[in-house]
Amino acid sequence: MTQMPINMDHHWLPFTNNRLFHKEPQMFARAEGVRYWTPEGREILDGSSGLFTCAAGHGRKEIAEAVYKQLQVLDYSPHFQRAAPISFELAEALSGILPEGLDRIFFGSSGSEAVDSAIKICLAYHKAKGEPQRTRFVSRAWAYHGVNLGGTSLAGMVNNRRDFSGVTCDVVHMRHTWNEDQRFTRGQPEDGAWIAEDLEEICKTYGGETIAGVFVEPIAGSIGTIVPPVGYLQKLREIADKYGILLVFDEVITGFGRTGSAFAAQEFGVTPDVITMAKAITNGAIPMSAVAVKTEIQKAVIDSITADRPELMHGYTYSAHPVACAAALATLGIYKTEGLFERAASLSSTFLDGVFSFAICLMSTICVVMA
Repeated sequence: MTQMPINMDHHWLPFTNNRLFHKEPQMFARAEGVRYWTPEGREILDGSSGLFTCAAGHGRKEIAEAVYKQLQVLDYSPHFQRAAPISFELAEALSGILPEGLDRIFFGSSGSEAVDSAIKICLAYHKAKGEPQRTRFVSRAWAYHGVNLGGTSLAGMVNNRRDFSGVTCDVVHMRHTWNEDQRFTRGQPEDGAWIAEDLEEICKTYGGETIAGVFVEPIAGSIGTIVPPVGYLQKLREIADKYGILLVFDEVITGFGRTGSAFAAQEFGVTPDVITMAKAITNGAIPMSAVAVKTEIQKAVIDSITADRPELMHGYTYSAHPVACAAALATLGIYKTEGLFERAASLSSTFLDGVFSFAICLMSTICVVMA
């Protein structure tokens, strides 16, 4: 078993009180299936799939083998004016499981990168359509959309914004959808669709013609699992369409079978204009993310540029990294061959029965979506 490191001074841990960690380190040394092991050999049940990343379980040999093979064939390829065939293969595979029409894929390396890429795509789209004044975004209280500058601006969690307020961009926040009456709700709350009218009021206050996009997590995941009320997402879609605003679903957590469908957009029957995804795209094995947009969004941006330059002046060194693409393709293969999305849906009722059987004695707040 792996031994504890001798010197921990040089690693600055993220989202961690480093002083306390050094006093009482908490380490994982190995993982397999749904379990971790500490350096001392203690077994720990991984009840959250890493950070919502390892939907198919740890230690999947299919992914390791795909990564090893790709490293031997093409370990790295830039995607600025060049490309690797495997990236097109992955984009096609993703388009096959995404909601119909969202079939243009832009790759990054993290959920935070995906969100900031989506912000830029929204701005580029409106500029291409002759509406460059659309520079404002709408998010929600309690929202989490990563930690890059765009995502920090969208954040509705005060501690994620407090130290960085001087560099955030123009974002207006709607209310979150939680209220006390939702305690111990199984499935979507029946009341609350009216909260989506916050978007209408924001449009009236700031001018709908100034708003580029509205970002929402279909199910809020970082402040607690908050399921949207019946009709809430549909109402957001309706208002966004009314004012020409792009609706962006941040599915970094909810994507890849978490709700029993490939994406929560399909589970709730609401098709956004843009979807961000990461985490389970490679089962957590290799950092990767993606932004899916409707065909007409990409077409508008590309057709608007006649000069001999990139249509979207944006990208990352590791966009569509071939090894990450290999890991993602292997992961999608596991999801398909093992029917993991369908399995999640079939086990939902059983799981919820178990959760709600001890809810009162162990939890004060539960609201779980039923696949």
